[in-house]
Amino acid sequence: MAIRRVDQIELKANRVFIRVDFNVPLNEKNEITDDTRILLSLPTIRFLGEAGGKVILASHLGRPRGKKDPKFSLAPVAERLSRCLSKKVALANDCIGEEVQRQIEKMGEGEVLLLENLRFHPEEERNDETFSKALASLCDVYINDAFGAAHRGHASTEGMTRYVKTVAAGFLMMKEIESLEKAIMNPRKPYVAILGGAKVSDKIGVIENLLDKVTTLLVGGGMAYTFLKAKGFEIGKSLVEQDQISFSAALLERAEEKIKFLLPQDHIAAERMDVHAKRQIVKNENITPDWVCLDIGPETVRIFSEEIKSAKTIFWNGPMGVFEMDPFSQGTFAIAKAVASSSAFSIVGGGDTVAAVNKAGVAEKIGHISTGGGASLEFIEGKKLPGIEALKRGG
Repeated sequence: MAIRRVDQIELKANRVFIRVDFNVPLNEKNEITDDTRILLSLPTIRFLGEAGGKVILASHLGRPRGKKDPKFSLAPVAERLSRCLSKKVALANDCIGEEVQRQIEKMGEGEVLLLENLRFHPEEERNDETFSKALASLCDVYINDAFGAAHRGHASTEGMTRYVKTVAAGFLMMKEIESLEKAIMNPRKPYVAILGGAKVSDKIGVIENLLDKVTTLLVGGGMAYTFLKAKGFEIGKSLVEQDQISFSAALLERAEEKIKFLLPQDHIAAERMDVHAKRQIVKNENITPDWVCLDIGPETVRIFSEEIKSAKTIFWNGPMGVFEMDPFSQGTFAIAKAVASSSAFSIVGGGDTVAAVNKAGVAEKIGHISTGGGASLEFIEGKKLPGIEALKRGG
């Protein structure tokens, strides 16, 4: 069943519940340090308001573990959102209950109310039926624009859709789905996937699903050392998943029969993970037992960049090294610039990868930056995401 979009339904004078992803980073002063997720939600929120809907926003923030905790209040979000929309966004003191119902009843067309953190209630993550019905009672229309939470079968992403008459997707959700489908449904080739990050175990499903789709798989980051260990190389004190070595060896054998599977050829190694530590460039065969590899080296950057240059489709998830530390950031930034310079349709997903692309100053040259790290990986794996399946059911 096709998913209905927000611009295909009646909104005027209706109470419109929109599940957004306002899980933004906060500093120790409870100030928002990156408002990207808020900014990306604005087109849908503005459209709903201009169409005459009574806009009810709902999100989680952090991990309050089912208890009301001021540290995880959405108050800073309400303040930032008010500035972004140039109008007052009221914050409810809860996300369900009689007082919330009364606030909604008093709303005029185009007004915006932000509900307090959904995860102050343990029933949200349990997808509790009673809680789902309580959320559903707040609205006439349900919109999901929170792709970053679409892989969670929670009350606000899945459960409540069973009790709302009209269900649709927001503009950001549709953009995410349409962009990621390009990476798994008849992608233009050559298709280059770039995978990094710490663990092979986090990317097993993605690798297996991509084997029949990609032309080339480039692997960097901490996960590369489990594969290199499986190939018999000394990896020193580099990150390794001992319980994944035999599986990685078997996966390499399968992959190399189907696609070009490239691992780093050289590395930035250091005596320890420290910006002041002595470091050197080492090839695979020269990694010493007491050093740790923390970034891909210049030869690997060259090889990977050549593959990226020829691509028509690129999917990238996971940095190439410990990019948060300047001496070990160059590999990740070089790959970010190579992806940005490519004429391919490029998709970047995952919080660290998105942060790296932003830090490299090339975000505006990426085809699509996904707001959902775990959600985009599961989508690429071919898994059914509860939040998207709920939209397909309609309402």
